[in-house]
Amino acid sequence: MLRRQVVRYADLVAKKKRLVITDPKAIRALAHPARQRVIDELFNGKVLTATECAELAGLTPSAMSYHLRALEKWGIIQRADESADGRERPWQAPAASLAISSQSTGAGRLASQAMIKTAMDAVLDQFVDMAPDDPWDGVSSMSRSRLWLTHEEAEQFNQDLIDLVDRYKKSRTAASHPAGTREVTSLIAVVPTGDPPKDS
Repeated sequence: MLRRQVVRYADLVAKKKRLVITDPKAIRALAHPARQRVIDELFNGKVLTATECAELAGLTPSAMSYHLRALEKWGIIQRADESADGRERPWQAPAASLAISSQSTGAGRLASQAMIKTAMDAVLDQFVDMAPDDPWDGVSSMSRSRLWLTHEEAEQFNQDLIDLVDRYKKSRTAASHPAGTREVTSLIAVVPTGDPPKDS
């Protein structure tokens, strides 16, 4: 019964451009670094076997299979069509992108923090390691802003950022993109800080 529900859920999200994770248990399923490595590749359009996922994450195929099944349980990834040679059935993302909603539970917040830290560390490493003579160095940037927004403005700001990324994404993936393009990683976080207003 659970398997049927998970597959049905994955079929539903496949029709969406963005998979939004709100369940704290599903967010915890994302928190493992090996799972994040694989998710990053699958949501970038790759279709990978368990063996290929294991090589990416530096795990044995059997250990990776455990992680893949855990992600499948929550509809975060799904099985692709049969492979050409009929041997190992690959995995794919059920949507074009993945978003984590903020969580009010302690467990959900801790899992979200682990994911954000891993993603930020990877982006910072890429930013610092970029060769000074790389012709694309001029488009590499990092910024931090503090804005004073109403709740409605913050919601609109968040939506505007999502729309902007979608506009440039153009359904391009690691497997399908025009010549002359290069992978560009962006990491966007919108986080309310400070105390909430006393008179809302």
